[in-house]
Amino acid sequence: MHRRLSLLSSAVLLALAAPVAAADAPAEAERANPTNLDTLIVTGTRVSDRTVAESTAPIDIIAPQTLEATGTVELATALARALPSLNFPRPSITDATDAVRPAQLRGLAPDQVLVLVNGKRRHTTALINLNDSIGRGSSPVDLNAIPIAAIERVEVLRDGASAQYGSDAIAGVVNIVLKGAGEGGSVAARYGQYSAGDGEQYQLSGDAGFKLGDNGALHLAAQGGHSDNTNRARPYLGPVTPTSNPKGRVVHRYGDPEIDQAAFAYNARYQAAEGVEFYSFGTASRRRAISNGYYRAPGNPNNILSVYPDGFLPQIDNLSQDRAFVLGLRGQTAGGWNLDLSYNYGQNQLDFDVRHSLNRTLGAASPRSFYIGTLETTQNVLNADFDKAFDVSWLKYPLTVAFGAEWRGEKFDQGAGEPASYIAGPEPGAPGAQVFPGFTPADASRRDRHSYSFYADLETDVTDKLSLGAAARYERYSDFGETTSGKLSARYAFTDKVALRGTVSTGFRAPSLQQQFYQSTQTVIVLGDPNPFQVRTFAVDDPAAVALGAEPLKAEESTNLGLGLVLQPAEGLYITVDAYQVDIDDRIILSENLRGPAVASFLEARGHPGINGGRYFTNAVDTRTRGLDIVGSYSFEIKGGALDLTAGYNRNKTTLERIAPNPPQLTAGGLNLQRIGRVERGRITQGAPRDKFFLGGSWKRDGWRFDATATRYGEFHTFNDDPSGIRDQTFAAKWTLDLAATYAMDGWEFTVGGDNVLNEYPDEAIYANSESGQLPYTSYAPFGFNGAFAYAKVGYKW
Repeated sequence: MHRRLSLLSSAVLLALAAPVAAADAPAEAERANPTNLDTLIVTGTRVSDRTVAESTAPIDIIAPQTLEATGTVELATALARALPSLNFPRPSITDATDAVRPAQLRGLAPDQVLVLVNGKRRHTTALINLNDSIGRGSSPVDLNAIPIAAIERVEVLRDGASAQYGSDAIAGVVNIVLKGAGEGGSVAARYGQYSAGDGEQYQLSGDAGFKLGDNGALHLAAQGGHSDNTNRARPYLGPVTPTSNPKGRVVHRYGDPEIDQAAFAYNARYQAAEGVEFYSFGTASRRRAISNGYYRAPGNPNNILSVYPDGFLPQIDNLSQDRAFVLGLRGQTAGGWNLDLSYNYGQNQLDFDVRHSLNRTLGAASPRSFYIGTLETTQNVLNADFDKAFDVSWLKYPLTVAFGAEWRGEKFDQGAGEPASYIAGPEPGAPGAQVFPGFTPADASRRDRHSYSFYADLETDVTDKLSLGAAARYERYSDFGETTSGKLSARYAFTDKVALRGTVSTGFRAPSLQQQFYQSTQTVIVLGDPNPFQVRTFAVDDPAAVALGAEPLKAEESTNLGLGLVLQPAEGLYITVDAYQVDIDDRIILSENLRGPAVASFLEARGHPGINGGRYFTNAVDTRTRGLDIVGSYSFEIKGGALDLTAGYNRNKTTLERIAPNPPQLTAGGLNLQRIGRVERGRITQGAPRDKFFLGGSWKRDGWRFDATATRYGEFHTFNDDPSGIRDQTFAAKWTLDLAATYAMDGWEFTVGGDNVLNEYPDEAIYANSESGQLPYTSYAPFGFNGAFAYAKVGYKW
């Protein structure tokens, strides 16, 4: 226990025809201009008329125009281009992480960001990222399951908010506000392709609002599309051996996966009586992604020449099905308290299939395709929230008092695959399906937990210049204990043009059920080593993991400090400067891949034959992240048109403040291993760009709009487990340029554009890290490695 203050057109048409009945943001917020500091906000405050400029913590408002002004169809990619503190790389050959990619805010872990939809907690994905990528060990929310066509705006609170919202809100909060108007709508079609001639994409989307009698509104949105895979692999350049890849031929597939996706959202409200409103909103998506594994050469010991005389490239076929809905009631009690009662349901199911593969131990009779198993997460949440503004004699403005309670139930299910996907047959070789052995019956489990919490929140403007806020939250979990977090915030306006704001808070993140109980065996490729390893991820309570030093997981605990300036030096010019420090104790990370002959013997003696290595989750490090965010916007008239400029800069640095002593089990019995080695240390501290800058402009005149954004991604580093450091690499900063031109006429909009029009690529990996020249780029690259992308879009709005 611890306590601390702390797919496509049909999908669209079906969605627009579906009869459903959900909440939108306040009407004032819908009408606000999301490009300046006067926009009303609903995130990070309980006060109904707080604006961006008046907020005591840094918050960004991302308008739908900004999301749509890029060639991407992915919400996370669009946000990464609009927010200097958001990083969203595009890993490849990382199993299901190719299909469900994690994003990170302020250089912290992807699951240290809380995602809300219309102010309600969003469920996480069932996937846990295990391979060599940013976000290793995390199970974050799948942002790309939410259709961009459904979004009114996105509010991003760049500050710790556990005292206000509970677990996960260490790095900040992303609140996605859905369209809720009872009128208007749009349809759009989009097509694009990379300059390399691959990655063809097409998409159809639409939304429409409808009146529900005189007292309600319903807004529907849907989008569906297809993306072909990209490939930036090159021929093998190494020496030819009986087990090597063929020389002079591209056999790998290194890039984005092939994706088919359809997504739907609804948002409705109905006023049943004066002061009584029912609401509901929800989303559903279905994504099929085909990603690629590591090519098996003809002479590979796990190949069978009679089956694959030319070798084979195994593929992972993932089906992610995501659904969520909220039902609620808003009203006012007889005592004048505003109340919000809601039920929140969310589920993500991820099915795994492997194709173009084989189980070597079954010989030539082995199947070529396998059902690997399934992962599923479910969330049920009950909320009761109350707030009221009180007139206090010694305060010039009302004191807003808010309090509430939450019950949350969580489930994690891991289902076994078919026997051929995991069994060890009579023939020699690695058992199970190549690239991703199936989940065994011993892996399968059904886990659940529940938690409840209580919070209280006070906010007021003490004077015309001084605003103060305080929040506290108590939360208790059935599996690891209780925690208390708190937050103090203040803002002082020296003049109408200059204000100082600051926050002090504590926070926490509960270990996810996936981090505690997921277990499987995977084929892991270590760059520079031609032999694949069978590495097992152990649940922390598995006897083999305990024998390797695993301990029960604790909650992460954080202390956040923030200090910022809000500047409005001239008409139309807004600048915010915010410095922050986030200390995280007992940070949950995945250990290194503990591998080698001694480990194999160690595991075989404990009932795991054929396994070369193991890993488990641990609270082994404390980190400190310090950074600076600068965001500015300026609007003015030029050459008969309106020019809107935006700029953003983020710089942050993460250091390791503590590394727990290496468990003695890892240096006994012939083992010589480090639980947290140089690879994981480097990933945490230097794997993401140290800084990021963008400058964007949008000029409108006579029906035309021209958009341009230049982005500079700072340098980052990759590390290898070779202690000499000879294979470590520093990747230089790079600039990308996105351009688009749009012509609007009678409700129609025609757009042509290009992302990364200068065809910029990250530095190439050194030869020793490129699999003999075959994989020339690192998956850590913050803007991917696909090159220039051109697109065209036509849409109609009413």
